[in-house]
Amino acid sequence: MSFQAIKNYSLKTHTISNMSRIGKKQIEIPQGVTVILNKDSVSFKGPKGEIKQEIPVGIGVEQQGNVLVVKPEREGKEISALWGLTTALLLNHAYGVSVGFEKKLEIRGVGYKVAMEGVDKIKLDLGFSHSIFIDIPKGLDVKLEKQVIVISGFDKQQVGQFAAKIRSLRKPEPYKGKGVRYLGEVVRKKEGKKAGK
Repeated sequence: MSFQAIKNYSLKTHTISNMSRIGKKQIEIPQGVTVILNKDSVSFKGPKGEIKQEIPVGIGVEQQGNVLVVKPEREGKEISALWGLTTALLLNHAYGVSVGFEKKLEIRGVGYKVAMEGVDKIKLDLGFSHSIFIDIPKGLDVKLEKQVIVISGFDKQQVGQFAAKIRSLRKPEPYKGKGVRYLGEVVRKKEGKKAGK
């Protein structure tokens, strides 16, 4: 994952105290996971996959036994925020390559359906005049359980982005709830117009 997202990270949405608290967490290395520390990056390799994370300037990462410790190398508001964000990303990667992440999407609507097209593409019929075909990104696994799409992978960001992309194709409408939604998502319904007497 590129660290450009971290460089563009906004301090407005997170308080420094919260980020520091996250930054102080130790990252336990799960069994079966190999960690390679470089000067400006950390790589994780496990049963679910392999991922590399760039480390921003001003942040240090040390391995102490089966634990990774992230430390700021200087003071400052930006460094405090990057400290917490870096720790959160490394926690996600350690969990992702060992256990993995999963998102489920539910399709609702008469005539709405989803099917696999080979092993790397899905076909969606969402009430349009045409079917929609989406390529499954490398590193993700997609399974279908009737009207539920199960997306899994070792990269939390990739799993979330792909799920959000599918949901955006036909967001649940507020009257009958037709569309694509996260499994368990509550959609606030509106009352339709009543016929005049």
